[in-house]
Amino acid sequence: MEIALRAVQDSDLPVFFRQMTDPEAVRMAAFGPERPYDRQAFAAQWQRLRAASQVLRTILADGDVAGSAAVYGAAGEREVTYWVDRAYWGRGVATAALRTLLAEVPERPLYARAAADNAASLRVLDKCGFRQTARARGFASGRGEEIEEVVLILPD
Repeated sequence: MEIALRAVQDSDLPVFFRQMTDPEAVRMAAFGPERPYDRQAFAAQWQRLRAASQVLRTILADGDVAGSAAVYGAAGEREVTYWVDRAYWGRGVATAALRTLLAEVPERPLYARAAADNAASLRVLDKCGFRQTARARGFASGRGEEIEEVVLILPD
């Protein structure tokens, strides 16, 4: 499977909304939008993201929209995030996409966060060179409760 990144296009947004409202994916990601099923909130969030100077990319798998990846935040505190359609889980898409994103954005350090029980995401981050630096507790809107999260760093 060929994995590529490109700039986000308007036509990607309905696909992202479908992907990001999959109940199993929302639960797995845990830390997502406050109102994950609200289409207007989703549209407003993506409008803000696209207007800011963030690095936002569409993940393509053999030319199909498979998810999104981004680097956001203030210099020295920038974080990576990604979301992959459940149909592509376990197929190396997230790892390949994150590696491509990291090659595109050479600044370091970069940070990431994941639910402590999201073994798949933690494995992706580990394969891409991120190392755990801390654990914290926070409210996970995707689960409606406070859970443990892992904070990771990709050092200089």
